[in-house]
Amino acid sequence: MASLLTRTFPFRAPLNSRLFSHSAATYVSQQPATSVLAPGNNGQRYFVPRNTNGNLPVYSDIRNNGTRYMVHIRGVDGQAHVLAQELRISLFKAPSSKVARAKVAVQHGKNVVIAGAVEKNEVIEWLKARGF
Repeated sequence: MASLLTRTFPFRAPLNSRLFSHSAATYVSQQPATSVLAPGNNGQRYFVPRNTNGNLPVYSDIRNNGTRYMVHIRGVDGQAHVLAQELRISLFKAPSSKVARAKVAVQHGKNVVIAGAVEKNEVIEWLKARGF
């Protein structure tokens, strides 16, 4: 009975061990993350990785027979709510009725949805200007 409780499973590798495919010289032990910054980013707390085609994961969604236009940014690494806040501040500068209807929300902690006055290409250019 005690052997069943302490049994290790072959399909799970311990967090600190390297696999046979890793060389010992290039192996870096995993340390707890002390920084809140996303990896590979220029001091920002989020990162938008490109998809396998090399494009930014920004998609448009048109609903209600063309009356509801939404832009989705998928797979944000790090703090997606900070990205949503920066989008709100920088993309919706001019006060108008379109901007008043625009909303930015975070879904499932990794996706940012912009509903309203912004087009997909504007978001892509904004992300490219930020270095993504």
